[in-house]
Amino acid sequence: MENLTFFTYPSCTSCRKAKKWLNANSIAFDERHLFRDTPTHDELVQLLSLTTEGLDEILATRSQTFKQLGTDVNDLPLSKVIDLIVQEPKLLRRPLLTDGKKLVVGYNPDGLKSFSGKKSSLKKSS
Repeated sequence: MENLTFFTYPSCTSCRKAKKWLNANSIAFDERHLFRDTPTHDELVQLLSLTTEGLDEILATRSQTFKQLGTDVNDLPLSKVIDLIVQEPKLLRRPLLTDGKKLVVGYNPDGLKSFSGKKSSLKKSS
């Protein structure tokens, strides 16, 4: 994963802001619709390895989907939590941006600047 991968959802305001920032700064990225092209189990393990706060960093704990789980994810083995996310990607915070070495969660211009070395022709896929 050396290209910048941008996990997004079109109606998400933070996702639109991040996309606008990336485009304005000519940063190339591969766009993946979070709900149609959900990260795989292995991709989620990779994303988690880049976090500083583990699951707390990528889980959308204020989302309706999370609240409806009725389960304390801290009581589940990590593999079960990852399986839950694969089945229900709305549990993820968005957007998620990674180049395989760094992870930026949400719209964070300071974090996005860390990808500014990725300049090249824009690539978008849907």
